[in-house]
Amino acid sequence: MRGYAPSAVPADGAYQLGALVADAVALHQVLGGDGDAVLIGHDWGAEAAYGAAAYAPDRWRRVVTLAVPPQALDPVLFSNYEQLKRFFYLFMFRDPLGSADAVVARDGMSFLDKLWLDWSPGYQPGGHLAQVKECLREPANLAAAIGYYRAAGVSDAPGAAAGAAGAVASRYAAEQQAAGLQAPQPTLYLHGAADGCIGVELARGAERLLAPSSRMVVIEEAGHFLHLEKPAEVNEHILAWVSS
Repeated sequence: MRGYAPSAVPADGAYQLGALVADAVALHQVLGGDGDAVLIGHDWGAEAAYGAAAYAPDRWRRVVTLAVPPQALDPVLFSNYEQLKRFFYLFMFRDPLGSADAVVARDGMSFLDKLWLDWSPGYQPGGHLAQVKECLREPANLAAAIGYYRAAGVSDAPGAAAGAAGAVASRYAAEQQAAGLQAPQPTLYLHGAADGCIGVELARGAERLLAPSSRMVVIEEAGHFLHLEKPAEVNEHILAWVSS
């Protein structure tokens, strides 16, 4: 994902979903992919996957997404009081004054320890969380990661800031539009039963928003980082899906 070291901080400063979609399509091209390719994404990667699959449907045979449902479920998520409390970080990270960067960087990025504990309760991330912190150690990389959230809230930005962001966004307008469409490929959606980021009781609504022949599977005793917590079970579901 752009901006997460060792990936470069993008020169255009674009972090909106359309840019992430464009990246996924460009990777397919540069890696010599064909129509038999399978696209798999977790969290922001899931959002990029939905959009890329809709934007360039001929490039992907099947899709697998984890932990974040399609955008079409947002009205349900953002109208639920308990879910809004889980989403506190969305509003915090969208603060245009940049205070979130300092809060996250403080005390060895202990904010991320607490966020991870909320999202995957009972799971000890060990080296995984250490790698995340290393990816975000440089201020530019941390600003990039938070920039994803700021870009999502760009319509709330004042005057000149919104205008500058809008100029960048126009480069990815088609990809951004596709991000809100239903991906046409059969999609396997995996969600942890103990996910503390998006409650499973709301995430179950994702299945009706996916293309025909899609499927949702809830991984028991797993949280938001289900592919790390239950790798064997997650891999089994993915391999069965892409080989069927």
